Amino acid sequence: MIKDNQKLLNRLHVVIDALAMGFSYVLSWYIRFKSGLLPVGAWYLSLNVYLHALIYIIPGYLILYSLFQLYTSKRVQGRRLEAWHIVQANAIGLMCFILILYLSRQMDFSRAMIFIFTCVNVFLEVLIRNIIRLVLRKVRGKGYNQKHMILVGYSRAAEEYIDRIKANPGWGYSIRGILDDHVERGTEYKGVKVIGSIENLLIILPQNRVDEIAITLGISEYNKLEYIVNMCEKSGVHTKFIPDYNNIIPTRPYTEDILGLPVINIRRVPLNNTWNRVMKRAVDVFGALVALTLFSPIMLVTAILIKVTAPGPLIFKQERVGLSNKTFDMYKFRSMVVQKEEEERGEWTTKNDPRVTKVGRVIRKTSIDELPQLFNVLKGDMSLVGPRPERPQFVEKFKEEIPRYMIKHQVRPGLTGWAQVNGYRGDTSIRKRIECDLYYIENWTIGLDFKIILLTFFKGFINKNAY
Repeated sequence: MIKDNQKLLNRLHVVIDALAMGFSYVLSWYIRFKSGLLPVGAWYLSLNVYLHALIYIIPGYLILYSLFQLYTSKRVQGRRLEAWHIVQANAIGLMCFILILYLSRQMDFSRAMIFIFTCVNVFLEVLIRNIIRLVLRKVRGKGYNQKHMILVGYSRAAEEYIDRIKANPGWGYSIRGILDDHVERGTEYKGVKVIGSIENLLIILPQNRVDEIAITLGISEYNKLEYIVNMCEKSGVHTKFIPDYNNIIPTRPYTEDILGLPVINIRRVPLNNTWNRVMKRAVDVFGALVALTLFSPIMLVTAILIKVTAPGPLIFKQERVGLSNKTFDMYKFRSMVVQKEEEERGEWTTKNDPRVTKVGRVIRKTSIDELPQLFNVLKGDMSLVGPRPERPQFVEKFKEEIPRYMIKHQVRPGLTGWAQVNGYRGDTSIRKRIECDLYYIENWTIGLDFKIILLTFFKGFINKNAY
């Protein structure tokens, strides 16, 4: 029944998408030629001529939507991911459309109208799909269109899965019970009871009483995994495996196929990909050059003020730990009085620190002292965006105190980062900073970098925790 409902929903989606494309296309023609918003020549193709192209546009875009997984179940698919897939599919559709017009030498077909169609279609598709998502979640929240499940194995993974199902009733999952060989029957967790032993699968599966089986065995019982999977596969019931290794692999792993052998990587690091590294490096070099040009007047004035008000070198170099645990000299405008190396404190600057000069207090508060690190970016020691680097003595201290602290050194350190734009700068929680750094490392995209740079401009320069 659930499978039939999903097929019906997918067909409905296809019909709605086709209608939305047709409406967007006609509306775009009117915006381009009839609204008066754009200049129109004395002659242009009629709507009837443009409508002939829909014979190819609608099937082509539906195929693109299918390739971008826009007809998969919405039970746990995120809104942002779905919207991004819509944007990607439409962008490729736009490029293909223009390429076909160029190759067929259709010079009278308005390129501006095609661009308007892309924008309108993306907006309308995202809006419609969010409305559908809202309706489905309300329906499922009331107990309709449910997928009935059995969990096999009582473990932390089972409890965490139940937590998420209970917190998101709109996903439409109903857990009928748990099967386990070591937990007493009747044991309950948040309304879900242990209803029998694993052998009860032999009774439950032939009766076709469930839509899905989730294997949530404790890690000590993985020797039963092959037997359980074979039973479930033989019955034809959809089966998924929720591993109980969060204490070992605490974040999102990913798998790769090596000639048929699945390999689980403990941590997903997108910047291990060569193309991603090249793309990020190109943005770093270009961005650093632009920033040096834009901020050169500020840097010049700062340099003069430092020289006039406090004797000593203009640039302060400090050893920091960067990519692959290698140390480098990080540059800053000097904001403190000159000290002998043996007198320098192995600690962070504190409020009203007597070492900080008057000019230094201002440039630290506004992050101007960090601008020379743009040269670190050009050298390749740092990136525009990434985890902030620490001094070697702090790294040695934190790696013993904070689990996963050293993961931050799998990418280049940055001038700004996800932790900084979320308020974790200066004298703030190191653990919170590391959580933000790990999120950035595992979820990196070039779009996230641009987002962090923009947030830095809007709220990241003034540092209330800088002393």
